[in-house]
Amino acid sequence: MWLHVLVFFTTFCFMEFMAWFSHKYIMHGFLWSLHADHHKKDHDSWFERNDAFFIFYAVVSIGCFLLWQHNILEIGLAIGLGIFAYGLAYFLVHDIFIHQRFKLFRNANNRYARAVRRAHKMHHKHIGKEDGECFGMLIVPLKYFKN
Repeated sequence: MWLHVLVFFTTFCFMEFMAWFSHKYIMHGFLWSLHADHHKKDHDSWFERNDAFFIFYAVVSIGCFLLWQHNILEIGLAIGLGIFAYGLAYFLVHDIFIHQRFKLFRNANNRYARAVRRAHKMHHKHIGKEDGECFGMLIVPLKYFKN
């Protein structure tokens, strides 16, 4: 039981690194064509090509659930749930809180919320794929916590 809890939290934390890595080297790298519309909207749709990235992690999460269900990977459920929980947190923070794709959490104004907004604003000041900064989501550099 405790192993599964540890694996869940370790997976959740590791996903912040994966988000940073894939954002910096994949989204701002060879798959920029899918991510570019997130920095400079060039369409009228509510959906962005950038939304396709969530599908990759959803498939990995589902794969872990299936490996657990078929008794191939005992900790598969914990890993799958950790990936899912991070994806949900990312969606809530990035798509809802920061970009207001749904009009929720508009009045959140604590120190952490302001730092997350500042860091993401600095990331989006770069329209191109080069010279970016702040590629993570939940872990914010200390300089953005200034009042």
